[in-house]
Amino acid sequence: MSESPIDPHAHHHAHCLPFSAQLLGAAGARPRTRFRFWAPSCKIVQVEIDNGPAQGAHEMTATGNGWFEATVDSGAGTLYRFRLDGEHAVPDPASRFQPQDVHGPSEVIDPRAYRWEHTNWHGRPWEETVLYELHVGAMGGYAGVQKRLPALAALGVTAIELMPLNDFPGKHNWGYDGVLPYAPDSAYGRPEALKALVDAAHGLGLQVFLDVVYNHFGPDGNYLHKYARSFFREDTHTPWGPAIDFARSEVSDFFTDNAVYWINEYRIDGLRFDAVHAIDNPTWLRDLSDHIRAKVQHGRHVHLVLENEHNSASLLDDHFDAQWNDDAHNTLHVLLTRETEGYYHAYEDQPIRRLARVLSEGFAYQGDPSPIHDGAPRGEASGHLPPTSFVMFLQNHDQIGNRAFGERLRKLTSDEALRAATGLLLLSPQIPLLFMDEEHGSTQPFLFFTDYSGDLADAVREGRRREFARFSSFSDEKRRAQIPDPNDVKTFAASSPPDSATQTQTQAADEEAKDRLEWRHFYQSALAVRAKLITPRLKHSKALGATVLSGVDGSDANALIARWKLADGETLSIALNLSKDNVALADVPHGKLVFETPPRVREQIDAKVLPPDAFAAWLTGSVCDYAAGHDARIAGQQEHNA
Repeated sequence: MSESPIDPHAHHHAHCLPFSAQLLGAAGARPRTRFRFWAPSCKIVQVEIDNGPAQGAHEMTATGNGWFEATVDSGAGTLYRFRLDGEHAVPDPASRFQPQDVHGPSEVIDPRAYRWEHTNWHGRPWEETVLYELHVGAMGGYAGVQKRLPALAALGVTAIELMPLNDFPGKHNWGYDGVLPYAPDSAYGRPEALKALVDAAHGLGLQVFLDVVYNHFGPDGNYLHKYARSFFREDTHTPWGPAIDFARSEVSDFFTDNAVYWINEYRIDGLRFDAVHAIDNPTWLRDLSDHIRAKVQHGRHVHLVLENEHNSASLLDDHFDAQWNDDAHNTLHVLLTRETEGYYHAYEDQPIRRLARVLSEGFAYQGDPSPIHDGAPRGEASGHLPPTSFVMFLQNHDQIGNRAFGERLRKLTSDEALRAATGLLLLSPQIPLLFMDEEHGSTQPFLFFTDYSGDLADAVREGRRREFARFSSFSDEKRRAQIPDPNDVKTFAASSPPDSATQTQTQAADEEAKDRLEWRHFYQSALAVRAKLITPRLKHSKALGATVLSGVDGSDANALIARWKLADGETLSIALNLSKDNVALADVPHGKLVFETPPRVREQIDAKVLPPDAFAAWLTGSVCDYAAGHDARIAGQQEHNA
């Protein structure tokens, strides 16, 4: 490498892979590429070049332990495959780019070709994070996302989180069926376009997170079984086939290098690790975290976030920054919609008390028996963790897209209740996550979509419809037949949010645009209060507890008050009422009211009443701080009312 990826003044960033196709020599020298490939199930391997002066088959030398290596006089743009024992030709499992999709040749990429503009970017502290999850394909590819970045920065978002980019078959896919984890999918643009997106985000002060999938490969385009059967454990099976063998050093290196590759070569600021409970190897996860931290430039903020059904709080003590808090979502979803089928059954019992535990201790399940896990205990004690160890959300790709018709939350509850819950999402000390177009009060579905053909397409369509047979509303086969076909291009189109700047200006569109603008102002107002009054005090904050409020008959109302001690010793208090009745506030929180919904709810609060579908937040602190918060809240509310 001509420049180190940890050079703070570098305009070119590359991660030197110990395998795959690696360009050799300094820029301007004769182009040469070293190909290195692990194929322990093969005796002979060739690298086949499809274009350029080196076109043809080149023998690879066996170097021991299943490794094969060759150096060829070829440079960037070279298309290549690996030929296995004179039979099958397969793409590189660590391909940096697949211009002709997963079954086509891999392309040699020069990672130093892109010149980074915002080289002084070192990220942002975790406490400043407000995540915005999005699907790159649904938003028009890398260029389409880049066009929307200024609006997201103006909203108050501080990080975009990209759903998986690893190469998948076809033109559209959620990303969780990827088979080549080093290759950003060509349907969205070339690698340089992804780097330009990250670079532009950094220029606007936005972090970029990437969702990575290390627990399985998709069903089409994964050739590892043909040449590296020991990549998998034949004695352990998962819903996707034999489990990946993370105990093997070659397998471990494949994934740990992938994580560092995204962080150092693409300058990604954070990774979200999908469904690590399916990996079921906490020792490997800790080693992964240690490896990443050791390879990151000193002084750079890089954040590691888990999705983990096991609620393993111990992984959050010193290895990972946070975990997606499904307990928070599921409890709030039950309170907002009254749905209790499927995994929501585990939150049917006293949901308001479960929410109180979420706000005061992090997880609702901390070793408690779970009715959806056959009564087995789920989770670990989490009360010692700071609230920023948990990512809270009301909607995400899973919680919308795993519904049969992909309904957004606004279709399932009232606007007033949704605003109250959103106030909690945006102003609690847990890290908030929004899902694309949520800030506009979107009612557009986000459906599950793929681009398979033939028998696999039929299997995916019918398999998805069978999944819902256990739900009462889909017990009828005719009803299940109405579930959209994931492979129909209309399913993908229906899931792609509009570009607000280019909407047709019909009367209907004007009304829709007004509605979208009102919702955006609500989010922007709350995020302004968070940025000015809460974020600067979040580090080392601690929950002080949550109290469930009583209804008129003395039983629990779906209402509570929660408090947190902030870094400077001041107190953040919130009150939330998701019931349909007034709730008495015997003990109104002290301090200045800094946010409220619905507007002017303070008049009832002063009378010690919290009305239905209401949320309020108070902060104790200096007059100066209150003025800043008051100005932020009033500015946002004036826009909302306008």
